[in-house]
Order: sequence, then C-alpha cells, then structure tokens
Amino acid sequence: MQHFPIFLAVAGRRIVVAGGGETALAKLRLLRKTEAHLTVFAATPDAGVEALAAEGHIRLVRRAFGPGDALCAVLAYAAHDDAAEDARVAALARADGALVNIVDNLADSAFITPAIVDRDPVVVAIGTEGAAPVLARAIKADLETRLPPTLGLLARLGKAFRHAAEALPMGRRRRDFWADYYFNSGPQAIDKHGEMGANVALDLLLGHHLAAGDRVGHVDLVGAGPGDPDLLTLKARKALDTADVVIHDRLVTPQILELARREAILIDAGKEGFGAAMAQADINALIVRHGRAGAHVVRLKAGDPTVFGRLDEEIAACEAAGLSWRIVPGITAASAAVAAIGQSLTSRGRNSSLRTLTGHDTRGFAEHDWRALARPGEVAAIYMGKKTARFLQGRLLMHGADPATPVTVVENASRPDQRVLSVTLDRLEPALTDAALTGPAIIFYGLAPREALALSLPADPALTPLNEALS
Repeated sequence: MQHFPIFLAVAGRRIVVAGGGETALAKLRLLRKTEAHLTVFAATPDAGVEALAAEGHIRLVRRAFGPGDALCAVLAYAAHDDAAEDARVAALARADGALVNIVDNLADSAFITPAIVDRDPVVVAIGTEGAAPVLARAIKADLETRLPPTLGLLARLGKAFRHAAEALPMGRRRRDFWADYYFNSGPQAIDKHGEMGANVALDLLLGHHLAAGDRVGHVDLVGAGPGDPDLLTLKARKALDTADVVIHDRLVTPQILELARREAILIDAGKEGFGAAMAQADINALIVRHGRAGAHVVRLKAGDPTVFGRLDEEIAACEAAGLSWRIVPGITAASAAVAAIGQSLTSRGRNSSLRTLTGHDTRGFAEHDWRALARPGEVAAIYMGKKTARFLQGRLLMHGADPATPVTVVENASRPDQRVLSVTLDRLEPALTDAALTGPAIIFYGLAPREALALSLPADPALTPLNEALS
C-alpha cells in the first residue's frame, strides 16, 4: 500500500485550486460536497468556473497562482493540464505548507483523490493508487446501487442520538442497539413514517435495550475452511464481523484473521500434533470465561469444526456454563485437497464408501480397521498423518495392501503455497520425509491426481495467443 487512506478534516479550512478549465471544474464539483472554503486561481476561467463564483460557491481570483496563495490551505490542486505550469504551482504550494495534488500526475502528488460514494455522513472512498481507475468506477457504481439513499439520513439521526445511547454500557450492548437501529428498526421506520418515524424509533429502541439488561454471551463454533478466504462461508464472515473475542487454531491463516472485527480480541489457542499445544481444558475455560463476561465468542477452527475438532468437548463446556452456542460449518480440508487434484472422494464403480481417519489421537498413533482398509478400491482421507506416515504405511502393508496403491499428499490445500506429492504406498516413506513438508497436509490413500487437469477446462479462444506465447 503506497497511499494510506484517511479522512481529512476540511470543514472551515482552505482548499485552493489553480486552474480554470474543465479539469479544475471537475475537481470543484467534488470539492463542493465538502464544507471547506474553496479558492480558485485562474487568469482566464471557463464559464463553469465563473458560474460557481457568481453563485457564491467559490472565491475566484482572476490571476495566475503565486507565492503565498496556499498559506493556511490544507490542500492544493494544480489543474492546468500544462505540466510546466502545474509543476510551478506545486512547488509554490508545497513551500506554503499545503499538501499538493497534481491532476493526472500520481508520481509528483502528495495525495490522491479517490472515487467517492456519498451518503453523507457515510462516505465510501475507493482508490486503486492510479493502477486501475476503471475498476474504481465500477466498484463505485456497484456500491451506489447497494447503499440506499436513506442511509445518510439514518446516520445523521444516529449521530445526533449518540449522547442518549451512552446510557447503554460500552461494548456489545451498545453495538447491538446500533445494529438493531441501522439494519432493522431504523430503515423500517423511515419507509413507513419518514424522518419523524426514525426519530421515534430511536427512543423506543433505546428503552427496549435498556430494559433488556445485561445479556449472556454467545459462542459460535466456526469453520474457517482450508485457508483460502474465498472459501469462507458467508455465515462465518458475519460471525467474524460481529465477534468480541476470536479464539483460533494455529492453522487458521492470517488472511482469514484479518476479516475479524478490528476491535475483537484475537487469542491463539493452537495445537500441533506431537508438539506444543494449549490444553483442551484451558481452551474450554477461555471460551466460558469470555462468554460469561457477555462477549460474542467465535471459536475459529481450521477446516470444519465437526471433523477432528474436539467439538463435543467445547459444546459440553458451553452447555455446562449456560451459554448459547451455534455451529457454523466450514469446508473441510479433504474437500479442498481432493478438488486440488481433480478427483472425487467417491466414484461409481470405484468406491462406495469413504473413510475419514486421523493419523494420531490423544493416545498417540491411532489404530484403525487396517484389514478392511487394505482391500482393493478403498479410499481414505487421512488427517494429521505427516508424522505418523511410516506407521500408517507399515500397518497397511502388514495387512495385505497392494504396495502399488496410489497415495497423494496435499500440503496447504487451497492456499497459494499448495504442494502435491503423488507416490505409491510402498514409497510413501521416505518420500514424505524427503519432501520436507511444513504445512498442514491431507493424505489420500487410494487416490492419484487426475492426469492432464488442463484438458478438463473449457478452452477460451481469447487466451489462445497467450497460451501460444507461453508454450
């Protein structure tokens, strides 16, 4: 990020624009939305600029920009479409202490003006650092249709009511009140009764929330999926957006943690097979302590919480503490990993069942029905199997498995650093150790990657020249 987005206080302060043509007029149309004092310097202003001056929207100085003209100005725009003149203006404005924007000259500008969606006082700024203005315009157009015109009125009424709402304690209760107003009662009241109705709704809603008293916390047991933020469910996104506390596993990616509400407390409760780990009892205690304090707790687990996630133990802790809970399922790692190799976990004529196994449990190496698993055509997705691969390999071979049975290991499924190791059962070790995998991995017993994955994708004629150039 080369430009840090901020909202600058300009009400009652000077903004100067040097230039009187169409470029300057385009900036003035945007700047007029502010409460700043606008001064334009132009020796020969266009009719549009003259009209703004005649209507009292700007102060027009009919001469070229000179030394001292940007004194006490918070922003200065050089908008002549003349590189030499804009450079002269920029140097003078910088000397006067103003932040300078040279229109269509990103490299020499101290700030950029984003595309803006205006629902005053709600303002959405969209910038691409000059890389793709057409994308900014497309996003702006999309947001304009999504954000109702009444949003600004709701925000202005809410701003005036903030002092009254301070009767509610800070934290979840106050956030719940405002969420109820902005997303439920407020829009409904405006639709039916206009501004007066929305004002009445605020008073009634505050009384309701004050009478409700302290709320007991709530726990969401959320699946974070295999790591790709795009594979996170909408329900999981919403839970993260409202969470007070996020207690997460070691395998939850930083990109997903970034989606949590900025004010949320993030607690790492990571576990590692045969390694350092927070005891499950301590995790349960964390969940209960924050829940009893009235927090919305998100227990965020990699993959799906119902698959090898010790879910029952955490639900039992919630129920014993009298806390409400909800399971938000996620895409389990096996689903993402099998998609990465272009296969299906089940296939007619190949396997009518699927075994989901763990390489180790609370007692160490996990025992299974090896004889049944060793039969031809069996398929298993093995979690937490990297460090127990030699044990798994030995047990299967000991019980009659074909040494040539395909085995595929997918590391960091769905993530940019995903890796796929395809071997046979007799070569699983030492091949797995030699590969030095460091990320979470799923071992597929009985599955090999589909050959020529690219052949299964529809051809795009537009990409033919690119494919030929890269081949």
